[in-house]
Amino acid sequence: MNKKMMIKSSVAALAVIFFISAMPADGVITKNGATTVVNTTTLTKNIRGYKSTTPVKIYIEKNRVVKVEALKTQETPKYFAKAKAVLNNFAGKTVTKAEKMNVDAVSGATLSSNALVKNVQTGLKYYKAHK
Repeated sequence: MNKKMMIKSSVAALAVIFFISAMPADGVITKNGATTVVNTTTLTKNIRGYKSTTPVKIYIEKNRVVKVEALKTQETPKYFAKAKAVLNNFAGKTVTKAEKMNVDAVSGATLSSNALVKNVQTGLKYYKAHK
């Protein structure tokens, strides 16, 4: 291998190492353009609704929650659909305000809605610590 090829190989290897080290090791926080997305799937395995975990994706732009999306779960669909209404409370709030909000549970879906709120709060706390 000639000198030029060795240098190119070394630069390529360093680039790969740099990009791998710049990525979040746990995959909780990702960037999509100007939007930061916090995925609580691995972060909140101990937060459960009625039947299962209730992970969410939190979309943040300019330190404000744009939206919160419930991810796949094993909760009863009829009740979980009601519980997801609590997620609308976070849209438009600053990260700090949203993290500290006291959101009422949805009647008839109390465990699921409380778990969703805890997921959001945990995800926002993680975001603040790792942004």
